[in-house]
Amino acid sequence: MDILSSSTSPLFVLLQLVLLITSDILSAEGKTANGKIPAIYVIGDSIVDSGNNNDLITLVKCNFPPYGKDFKGHKPTGRFCNGKIGTDYIASGLGVKELLPAYLDPNVQIQDLITGVSFASGGSGFDDFTPQFLRAIPLGQQVEFLKECFGKVERAAGRERADYIKSNGFFFVVAGSNDLVNNYFALPTRRAQMPLDQYLHTLVQKASNIVQKLYKIGGRRIYVLGLPPLGCVPIQRTLRGGAARKCVEEVNQASIAFNAKLSTQLHSLALTLPNATVIYVEIFDILLDMIQNPSRYGFEESRYGCCGTGGLETAVLCNSVTSSTCRDASKYVFWDSFHPTERASSILASQLLHKYFP
Repeated sequence: MDILSSSTSPLFVLLQLVLLITSDILSAEGKTANGKIPAIYVIGDSIVDSGNNNDLITLVKCNFPPYGKDFKGHKPTGRFCNGKIGTDYIASGLGVKELLPAYLDPNVQIQDLITGVSFASGGSGFDDFTPQFLRAIPLGQQVEFLKECFGKVERAAGRERADYIKSNGFFFVVAGSNDLVNNYFALPTRRAQMPLDQYLHTLVQKASNIVQKLYKIGGRRIYVLGLPPLGCVPIQRTLRGGAARKCVEEVNQASIAFNAKLSTQLHSLALTLPNATVIYVEIFDILLDMIQNPSRYGFEESRYGCCGTGGLETAVLCNSVTSSTCRDASKYVFWDSFHPTERASSILASQLLHKYFP
């Protein structure tokens, strides 16, 4: 008789005991239903801000209609979108939770902190001058908030649980867009100080510093997103694309150059950080294809945003008093003149999940 076929055999009983103990250990470690990812934490700008700017004195905020018109309850939450944003879809796609809340949301509970929050602030960037003039939360301060968050987690759940979350949670860094379009190409200060290539090198070094700070806190699974085709966002087409509203090649080339430098730097950095996974996440080609071939993804419009004229309105300029909105945002790649719609965010997140988190 096979020794494993009997429920009374010593080996069978021993195996059952091992499985039971293992199950208890995994449960105690706080693993989610997918057995792998306990939490997601995000550092960045408006693309991944889920409401941290709501109470700031800044023009870069959106906690008012028509933002959130397709969100649950038609509620403007501070997400720069008509509904969910990409990190919401990443969090749900990885089996962590349905929405990734803002750290500064007064309704955030300790369980939210344990499973992940966003520290991102609309208008922020790697260059400290960018959030300074846009009155956003600098990335350095966002990292300090992250430290504060883990202090709360440790006090509530214990140091072992906090350390486990740090080691196995996912940390995302999403920034750089404002540094280029709202700083270098829009203001004279940085252009007068250094040529573009030097500025891009500076941004990449600052991005590297942020990753090292996350590692020092305890983060071991760090993902840094590259830049999208910034020259193709509606507001750039309006301001610099001419009568034909073409994509601004100079800005797109700057995005490509930044991405190349960032990818190389992160690869080198990863070799110096023991037990860490540092990944460059490519989004340029995915979004460019979505913009150039909208019908392939079921969209009808990619040159204009849904809000207002679709050419200039974003943040406070996209409002229910002075701006109308398109009837169906799901037909648009862009919600306002800078940020993608909920559906575009969903498609992007789906492709990233397939490529980087199979």
